[in-house]
Amino acid sequence: MRRIYLDKNLQFVFGVTLMAVLGVSSIVPALPGIMDGLSIGPVQIGLVISAFTLPGVIFSPLMGVLADRMGRRIVLVPALFVFGGFGFACFFARTMPELLALRFVQGVGASPLGVLYGTIIGDLYHGPERGQAMGYNASALAMGTALYPAIGGILAILGWNYPFLLPLLAIPLGVAIIFHMDIPNPDRQGSFAEYLRGALRRMRTRRALSLFATTLVTFVILYGPIITYLPLLLDARYEASAPMIGAVFLIASGFTGLASFQLGRLAERFGQRTLLLAASVFYALSMLLMPLAPGLWYVVPPVICFGLAQGLNIPTVMTMLTTIAPMEQRGAFMAANGFLLRLAQTVAPLLMGGLFALFGMQAVYLGGLACAVILFALAFFCIEK
Repeated sequence: MRRIYLDKNLQFVFGVTLMAVLGVSSIVPALPGIMDGLSIGPVQIGLVISAFTLPGVIFSPLMGVLADRMGRRIVLVPALFVFGGFGFACFFARTMPELLALRFVQGVGASPLGVLYGTIIGDLYHGPERGQAMGYNASALAMGTALYPAIGGILAILGWNYPFLLPLLAIPLGVAIIFHMDIPNPDRQGSFAEYLRGALRRMRTRRALSLFATTLVTFVILYGPIITYLPLLLDARYEASAPMIGAVFLIASGFTGLASFQLGRLAERFGQRTLLLAASVFYALSMLLMPLAPGLWYVVPPVICFGLAQGLNIPTVMTMLTTIAPMEQRGAFMAANGFLLRLAQTVAPLLMGGLFALFGMQAVYLGGLACAVILFALAFFCIEK
């Protein structure tokens, strides 16, 4: 295979992906400072995140359809400008209502980004190169997820609002995309009704529905036992400090990036279905071993298992979805997948919170184990070789 990570078009996609994860990851270390600076409490601070993520639930499906009908670039470039401009404007917010309003509009700009990076990879690459490109992009995503909290934490030393300087990077990226990125245009022949009927018909196939279900269950694991409850487990059981907890998550991101970077070779050798089955086994091992770890550093092996599972699972699902969908419907497919992802982000903390309230921490990880079993069943019974 050629070294497609050197392709300028894929490097632009990396930039879009890094912007897609910047909006939350970079400001997490600044949340205590925002509370002090704007004189708000722990209940209100969550709104700073929710105001940004809510537009994704509302607008992502619409943006996917617009990208199919109007073209990728027409949606992508204005989205980057809105994301960058209103994200930077948050630097000047002096009241909570001002910050929430600006974060909401910034979230509108962010809503197409997570849809479009997978869509454009599907447009640009075919065959084994598509899986390879998805893997490289997942590595870039893992790197951003790992590094942004550190960068945001350093900027937050200067003041709670300094991490909001980072979205400015989206504006030169948008300008460069206008002049230098080659983006294929989808075929827009046929009426809008025909387009919707065709997209819905392909989405209702067993393979597509299984992949959508895989995304939903995967992100229930991520946002339930991992993001919401792993920090609580590490703090309550091992009295882990914030830097130690951050190191644990950094290890997970590192192994996600490692597995993703090798995805093209692994898929060519073993097949995509086998990778999904292996990912489900890694998820199961992580859910079994995490609550049983007798000490802090014994958590590292199950965390590595989780990181490997993420690196094998998520880019493989996206590759398979972009292969099912023709170019003229690919935005709609990725938008539907993005909607389910955000639904899982919302539902998972509530679902696992209910298990925790009723049965304790062990039940949270048993719930994650049940999700891993569902992933195995989906890959084994519903996804063809």
